[in-house]
Amino acid sequence: MSNKSIGLVAMLSAFFLFSANSAFAQDPQGPKYQQDIHYTLIENAPVMTGPKVSLTEAFSYMCTHCASFEPYISNWLQHKPEYVEFKRIPVVFGRESWELYARAYVTAEVMGIADESHAALMDKIWKEKALYKDMQQLGEFYSAYGVTAKEFVATAQSFAVDAKLRRDQSVVQESGVRGTPTLIVADKYTISGSEAVPNYDVMMDVVDFLIAKESAERKVATAAGAAAQEAAPAKEDKG
Repeated sequence: MSNKSIGLVAMLSAFFLFSANSAFAQDPQGPKYQQDIHYTLIENAPVMTGPKVSLTEAFSYMCTHCASFEPYISNWLQHKPEYVEFKRIPVVFGRESWELYARAYVTAEVMGIADESHAALMDKIWKEKALYKDMQQLGEFYSAYGVTAKEFVATAQSFAVDAKLRRDQSVVQESGVRGTPTLIVADKYTISGSEAVPNYDVMMDVVDFLIAKESAERKVATAAGAAAQEAAPAKEDKG
């Protein structure tokens, strides 16, 4: 074996050790959190590559649990790893009132005002007990964020919003989301409240665990791919 091959093997071994230490070494008996107990593997999930790991919150403005969860995710976002990309998906579940608010969120996304208005709308509904009955009323709420109510309503009726809302609900269905809030890590794992995940602090700890696990596994895969590419010419020359 050449010195280069030895170096590649050593590098790959280091990545495997890093993966084991970061994702599984918290408990000498095994991983801190376990599949099908603390989180669920999404069936037929795509294999994701690259350094960026996604975290998606499936939520509804009509969900009181989502309102309670908002401070937890907001605090986590202030300290999230730079390689994590966060997004929200508003869930409909076939409910007309949920669809109204889901469409409003997607409209705000399309208009670039979703992040700045999100917590405020949640507070309006659950702290101030405001109830918006139609898109016109919601447009008046969003007019505080640099758009007119008329522009907001027109955008809410656009093809772009229709298409994105349909895509979002497809993700909800394909990910097996059954309740809110549900968190989706790397389009691969879902986490929701359960007997094993009894509060939001535990939920966010499972998120950290899975993000570290996914990041470590991708580094190992990248190293393995690099090693394979380096080894390929040597095999050709040998043959």
